Amino acid sequence: MKLSTRGRYGTRALLDIALHQSERPVLLKEVARRQEISPLYLERLITPLITAGILRSTRGARGGVSLSRPAGEVRLSEILRLLEGSIEPVECVNNPGVCSRSGACVTRDVWGELQKAMDDVLNGITLGDLVERQRVKDQTRHIMYDI
Repeated sequence: MKLSTRGRYGTRALLDIALHQSERPVLLKEVARRQEISPLYLERLITPLITAGILRSTRGARGGVSLSRPAGEVRLSEILRLLEGSIEPVECVNNPGVCSRSGACVTRDVWGELQKAMDDVLNGITLGDLVERQRVKDQTRHIMYDI
């Protein structure tokens, strides 16, 4: 299983927004610059996140994007499913009808275990968790380079 740039860049963009929103929405051009993502591509990633209600867009001089709900309520699994679609390791895990061997296939059982493990990890991590991990990493890096 390999995540595409949609999932990776979209998650990074949401993390950036969560880290930088304070009293005002975050400008997409700032997110694009900090994350080194094309502004046009970033807009395509942000649109489904707005439609799904993870982000809200504010127009005007003080406009931009911001989280619609607390970062601790946004699960990584939700983000990736919106941006990637299905994240199953193989199609037969969730759709046994695609293969006549599904019922007797021991490897399908293994792929199902892999799917469960991925779901457990992705459901267990929120955007708020990523914010905290990033702050710890930034603080550790800051301490290492200030010595």
